[in-house]
Amino acid sequence: MTNMPGVLVSAPSSGTGKTTVMLGLLRALADDGLRVQAFKSGPDYIDPAFHRAASGRPSFNLDTWAMGPGLLGAVAAQAQGADICVAEGSMGLFDGVATRGQSGYGSSAETAQRMGWPVVLVLDVGGQAQSAAATALGFKMYNPDVPFAGVILNRVASPRHERLARLGMDKAGLPVLGVLPRRGDLALPERHLGLIQAVEHPDLEAAIKGYADFLREHVDLQAIKAAAKGARTGQGGPLPKPPAQRIALAQDAAFSFAYPHLTEGWRAAGAEILPFSPLADEAPDPSADIVWLPGGYPELHAGKLAAAQTYLTGLRQHAQTKPVHGECGGYMALGEALIDKDGTRHQMAGLLGLVTSYEKRKFHLGYRQAVLQAPMPGFDAGHKLRGHEFHYSTILDQPDAPLAQVSDADGNPVPETGSTRGHVTGTFFHLITEEEQP
Repeated sequence: MTNMPGVLVSAPSSGTGKTTVMLGLLRALADDGLRVQAFKSGPDYIDPAFHRAASGRPSFNLDTWAMGPGLLGAVAAQAQGADICVAEGSMGLFDGVATRGQSGYGSSAETAQRMGWPVVLVLDVGGQAQSAAATALGFKMYNPDVPFAGVILNRVASPRHERLARLGMDKAGLPVLGVLPRRGDLALPERHLGLIQAVEHPDLEAAIKGYADFLREHVDLQAIKAAAKGARTGQGGPLPKPPAQRIALAQDAAFSFAYPHLTEGWRAAGAEILPFSPLADEAPDPSADIVWLPGGYPELHAGKLAAAQTYLTGLRQHAQTKPVHGECGGYMALGEALIDKDGTRHQMAGLLGLVTSYEKRKFHLGYRQAVLQAPMPGFDAGHKLRGHEFHYSTILDQPDAPLAQVSDADGNPVPETGSTRGHVTGTFFHLITEEEQP
């Protein structure tokens, strides 16, 4: 297949402003009448919701560590019908893991190279001028096979600062695609896991419109459109299959982190997704074949979840005869109890014995490889899965039978094995895909 033309917005590191550039660019291009397909390079599951709000289309993750060529092609094919693709990188352009995964090391540079999308490098030039060109040139030359479109200079303090920074870029032969003046009101709100969720933003539409106006004033949109290219890749495989025909999927501010390519694959295979809100005290549809609780922020809503008796009763009744699965926050909600950051213990569903605490936070972040020791909805024991873990909770008790042998990207075992009891399963990792056969 031939990929749609596109660009990948990246940076030397996190915190340079690439997300606000990304959102402004998506909306500005959409306002120009283009059908814009957004992607996120890497396993981030917060940014795609912001992308959707900015572009009006679902955004999908492309992950060269977790996904093999077949799934990468299938996810990239979601751009069919679009005029241009815009992908957002994770961390710095070349940052990934040490051990190769199904297709690569998980870096944004690999995504750009595989898809043929030239890199738009967002550079924070605060505290430097011509020296920024040395950084940009190093990124361009580090791997000459990665296509490179040019740079956007961010947080420029004055016209003189811009002139000096441009002199350096001219000397290095690097196109300047935009110059963004320093503004303190362009940062998105954050919490301990990074950005707040899109559904929690107090006025997301106004913020995105502001980013688009800012980008339109200070970035050469025509040059970015002209830089967009795509590469010919192999034929994609299928998207992940659904775990059942009728899936009751929790969806609200407490449970919102389901990878878009999973739910799109479920729908493409003919599965029916039945959303419900535990926070609104809604029970899962009794006719569902499975209940799926995705990740999110149950620790911020633990008291409300503990008091949601209609939800809890329906969930427990379903688990008596049919499967229930939870990921990360959903796994915690299926457990015995959750202790919030203030030390208050909240009773959860009690379908698993897991007890977790946020009183003493411990950071868990990284890719996960899992070999199932027991069946999990959609997969038999022995299947190898790929996923990603990202949370701050501490396990106080995990007494049930382990669901899987779980390790990090380098093969080092981790204690977050997941649990299984009766018809109920849970994992701390967010499922990305089953490991592809060579």
